[in-house]
Parts: sequence; structure tokens; C-alpha cells
Amino acid sequence: MAERTRRRGVATAKAPPAVLRISSRNYSSWSMRGWLLCRMAGLEFEVEAASAEDPTSRAELLLQSSSILLPCLRHAGAELWDTLAIAEYLNEEFPEARMMPAERVARARCRAVSGEMHAGFAALRSTLPMNLRAFVPNFTLWSGARADIERINWIWTDCLERWGGPWLLGAEKSVADAMYAPVVLRYRSYDVRPDGAPAGYMATILAWPEVQEWIEAAQREPEPHIVELDLEAEF
Repeated sequence: MAERTRRRGVATAKAPPAVLRISSRNYSSWSMRGWLLCRMAGLEFEVEAASAEDPTSRAELLLQSSSILLPCLRHAGAELWDTLAIAEYLNEEFPEARMMPAERVARARCRAVSGEMHAGFAALRSTLPMNLRAFVPNFTLWSGARADIERINWIWTDCLERWGGPWLLGAEKSVADAMYAPVVLRYRSYDVRPDGAPAGYMATILAWPEVQEWIEAAQREPEPHIVELDLEAEF
């Protein structure tokens, strides 16, 4: 039963809290994106972590799902499991958070680079799987992953030069930064060290308090019993 509150002497049902259902903090880049977006919006929400035995969570972590269903945000009657849909919804619901740039061209670029991250870079995802506990020095990058990294570094450099940084679209963080933050953590895990503007952008992301909070929580998270996630078995 919903908790009841009183306003001006009238009993009213308190709205249930928003819930963000996530997968592993250590292994799930999409869960990280959804969580960062909710924090950027200033949304009050509870986190519900799916078990490693949950079929949806397991399929996502092993890159075996045809559709990413986690994270899933439930808020005010909405149920959203696509990260870009979550971003657009929160931007409209909380316009004061300014999750999208105010300037038209910057806003369009934000959508473009966020969409590219959402739909592309398959070689990077499969070759450099998210693992915040890992550090693999001198990791060998195959051609597909190198091409993805070169493209991402170009996006970062171009955005930073056009809009002046320190975030991709200027002085304030945006949806695009939440979309690319997990890439920075993949770079860190697999010893990818870009020069110039991308290196500075990595420092900005790693200093983001919410990113630090996510990393710390990932370190405390119990290790799921999924043998395929063992780096030593995979590489």
C-alpha cells in the first residue's frame, strides 16, 4: 500500500519513488550511463540491482542480447529501458538540469555523438569489455578496436576544440558525457593512452564525482558467478 501523506488536511497517496533497475556496476556500461543520467537530472531514485542469474542481465553482460533491456527506469508511470529514451525523458522532465546544450548546433551535435555511441563501436565493446576491476597493461588492440578508438578520439577532439571543453559540448556536462564516460573507464582498464585533447577529457571524466562514486561502488560489488567474465579465461 502506498504511503499516505496529508496536505492541507486532505489525505493523499505519496507517489512511489523512481526506480532504476541496473545490471552489474563493474561490468555494465549501459547501467552506468543510465545511472549517470538520472544523477545529472537531479532525479530522486532508488537502485534495484538485478541478480547475475537474471537472464536479461546475464545476456547483456555476455553481449548475447539482441536488445539492451537494462538499465530500466520506472518513473511516474513511465517504464523506459533504452538509454537514449531515458536521456530524452529526463531532459524533458527536468529542463532545469540542462542535460542538453541550449545552443541549437551544440544540441544537435550532442544528439549525433550520443546516437553514434548508442548504436556503434561494436569492436570496442567486444574487444575491451567493461571491467572496472581490471588493468591489462600493453593490451593488444586489433584493427577493429583501433578503428573505433580512432573515431572516438576524433569525436572527443573535434567537440573539445569546437566548444572549448572541458566537457564535450562546452563548460557544462551533457548527455554526451554520460554516454562516453564508460569508454574512458574501458581505456583505463586496457591501458589505452591517447594524447592531446582526449587525454585531458579522460582526466575530466575521471574527476567527475559521480563517476568516482560509481567506481567505488563497483569495487564493493560482489563478483557475479559468471565464468565467461573472467579475463584470464577470455584472453
